[in-house]
Amino acid sequence: MVKFLIIRFSSIGDIVLTTPVIRCLKQQVEDAEVHFLTKKQFSSIVDTNPYIDKVHILKKSFYLTVSELKNEQFDYIIDLHNNVRTKRVKLSLRRLSFTVDKLNIKKWLCVNFKINKLPKIHIVDRYLETVKLFDVKNDNKGLDFFIPEKEEVEINDLDQKFKSGYVAFVIAANHLTKALPNEKAISICKKIKHPIVLIGGKDDVKRGEIISKAVGENVINACGKYNLYGSASIVKQSNVVISYDTGLMHIASALKKKIISIWGNTVPDFGMYPYLPNEQSKIIQVEGLKCRPCSKIGYDKCPKKHFKCMNDIDEERIVDLVEKLF
Repeated sequence: MVKFLIIRFSSIGDIVLTTPVIRCLKQQVEDAEVHFLTKKQFSSIVDTNPYIDKVHILKKSFYLTVSELKNEQFDYIIDLHNNVRTKRVKLSLRRLSFTVDKLNIKKWLCVNFKINKLPKIHIVDRYLETVKLFDVKNDNKGLDFFIPEKEEVEINDLDQKFKSGYVAFVIAANHLTKALPNEKAISICKKIKHPIVLIGGKDDVKRGEIISKAVGENVINACGKYNLYGSASIVKQSNVVISYDTGLMHIASALKKKIISIWGNTVPDFGMYPYLPNEQSKIIQVEGLKCRPCSKIGYDKCPKKHFKCMNDIDEERIVDLVEKLF
């Protein structure tokens, strides 16, 4: 038996992006036992993954976390987070480790000086480089996300017209500079001929209400009504997904959905665009803006105050793509 510990503490999308490493290790390394260390609030994402033998929770007490991990006697550590805490874990366990290159300097140059030296390689493939010594190769099966049967949402619960197909519009965004202004989202929804389900968390309920009330009966606001699995189930059963740069975009990729991703202050060049064939993934962004990217993550408001990266998004292109992909 060969015992691996994979580390990725957060967040939803980043953990989903590690799933090819998990699957390929488990399936391609003989007698591999795969464990995963993450934060408690994200453990449910990996609890349902059949390629993981055991999930470990990062405890408040670092001593307790390391004590539990030492008892497992791992052979190798695969660090897919690469921060101060993962370094402490690796030093404490004293096992041979393989760590992802986060390209922080190149990202910093891209954000602060607009010097783009980032490699044209997806983060998934960078993750997979950490296990190449074990002769693990990309199986090209994409990402994984497993929805428990009991968490599936019955589409029959929605309005009758949604049963013949709908657009899932993920309006959730951790930072406002990753999301369209409400008036822009409203305008797009009004132009789309098909029923739309708005998806997001509790923080997105008000935004969803504003959009759904302005558009009318063609839109259902499902924000805050379902947990992550329920939201994923709605995405899974949709005809096409519109999403910002967020965790549910990567879940949609795992579910092999057709995705129209809208990019504001972040850029696909960071290597975290939908991990799908080109015909299934369409990227919408404002090209040639000198201020993009202004952050690796995002802001609560545009630092330049014009918010051109979202205000200038081509609405007609989105509407046309919905029609083509539906």
